[in-house]
This record gives sequence, C-alpha cells and structure tokens, in this order.
Amino acid sequence: MQRYCSGMDIRQLQYLAALAREKHFTRAAQACHVTQPTLSGRIRQLEQELGVPIVERGQRYIGLTPEGDRVLKWAHLILDNWQSLQQELGSIRSKKGELVGRLVLGVIPSALPMVSMLTKAMEVENPRVEFTVLSQSSEEILRALHDFSIEAGITYLDNEPVEGLMSAPLYVEHYCLFVSEDHPYADKQSVTWLQAAQESLCLLTPNMQNRRIVDRAFTAVNAHPSPKLETNSIMNLLASVKSLGLASIMPEYFIDVLGQLDGVKAIPLVEPRVEHAVGLVGLPREPLSPLVSALFAAAKKLKA
Repeated sequence: MQRYCSGMDIRQLQYLAALAREKHFTRAAQACHVTQPTLSGRIRQLEQELGVPIVERGQRYIGLTPEGDRVLKWAHLILDNWQSLQQELGSIRSKKGELVGRLVLGVIPSALPMVSMLTKAMEVENPRVEFTVLSQSSEEILRALHDFSIEAGITYLDNEPVEGLMSAPLYVEHYCLFVSEDHPYADKQSVTWLQAAQESLCLLTPNMQNRRIVDRAFTAVNAHPSPKLETNSIMNLLASVKSLGLASIMPEYFIDVLGQLDGVKAIPLVEPRVEHAVGLVGLPREPLSPLVSALFAAAKKLKA
C-alpha cells in the first residue's frame, strides 16, 4: 500500500519533510518518533533510489541540494494526497460516514479569538474532526499552504494579494484603541488615528499584516509613531495595556469575543474608519481533501 516506485515509501518522504521543517536531524527524528540513525539511513536510501543527492553533507544539517528542493516539493504533494486519501477512506470506513481526522490551520494573530466560531460550525456536522491551530503571519500562511504543512489558513482577503487561492469570507475587521480604564480617552465615543498616534503604543511586529494595516492608517494622517513595545502576541498586547498602561490598536470584535476586559476600555478609531475582510483560504485542489471541503462548507454557512 505504501509503495510508490522501486522501494520509495511514504515514511522516507515523511522523514525528508520533517528534516526540512526542523532543520536538525535529531529534532526531525524526535518529531517522527524514530532514532536519528534510522531517519538518516532512510533519507540516504531515498537518495540511492532516486540517484540524486538530497541533503548537503556536513557535521550538522546544512540544507537541501537543488535536487533535494525539487524532491521536497514532490514529497509535500505526495504526502498531502496521501493524507487526503486516508481521510476519504476513513469516512467510508466510518459506520455513519463521518469525517475523521485532524485539520492544521494557520491563523493570523488578530483572528485567533475568532477561530472557535469556525471550529464550532465544523463540529456541528463533523464532531470527530480535530484541529491544530497555529499562530502565523499572513506570509507564513501562504508559504505553509504551498508546502502543505497546513491545510487551510485564516487571513486578510482584501489587503494583500491572495491570488490563486480558494477563499471564503468570515467577517469584517474594524479597529479600536485599547486603553486602561483610567486613561483620559476611556470614556470617549471615538478617537482619531491622529490622536492615537500621540499615545505610548504597543503594537504587533512589522512582519504582521495587521501591523502593516495600522501603519498605513497612520501614514494616511501623516503620523509615524514609534511603538514603545512590539510583540507577535495579541495576549501580550492586552497584558501591556492592562499592566503597563500602554495603548494598543486591535480589532473591535475582541470586546464581544473576549467579553468584558477588566481594567481595559476599547474606543472605536475614526478619521479614517478602516476595515478589512478576513476569511478562510486554501489551495484549489482536484480532488479536494474531504476535511478541507467540509471546512469551507462550514465557513460559507457561517457567512450565509
């Protein structure tokens, strides 16, 4: 069942994918639950069977050869198809025809509190599906989709290009200035971006698309604030507002999803009013993985 050609098998490809991901032989072996000599030996065996060098040889992991990069691309494709096949056969074997398996999702930090909305909708019809949710930048999500390390992502749909991907909108993101309850702005109905620029700010790191949206809004009002603290964690932003007295810019929906935030107030940002669509994205495939297909169906029902 596991053989593709002249001895090459799924495990060899899994080991290669793990090595490329971990960039370390011992960590890759641990991830695959085998010994380091076993992993190294199976990759050497793969090189012999394909007749090309795959891994640059040295005292430690250096990287893949040009041939290895090509093999890795095919390995990711084969492994993804293998997983989809297992999912489909699993649903056929299930007495009720239920989908069984695990979906790995990459999610931009600002959307993490909203993931439960989608997973709950998926669970209604597919209670045996499990999830792994990874916090990733929009750029990391695109890379991970193309190297098949995630099945789907939740990211911005209309801010930076997502051409060539399947997409399903989930919600529209608006922004608020989050401040401590004793801040002078705490009781205001709204705050302008220019006013926000004068505050001691904590923001997401520049590699995050949310931060690039915030920076463009500031640029639109000819403001260029230098944040006092940068982080890739939304929870760190909230903690910094509450404990350090800093101000931050985060999505408005945090108020509803996270409930009443003790000691923290959120004031809508205006002039300009900025909004962006956030949604589910995935690679268009034929056939499409049963789990991914069900996930997009759940997303479309949410928006309906």
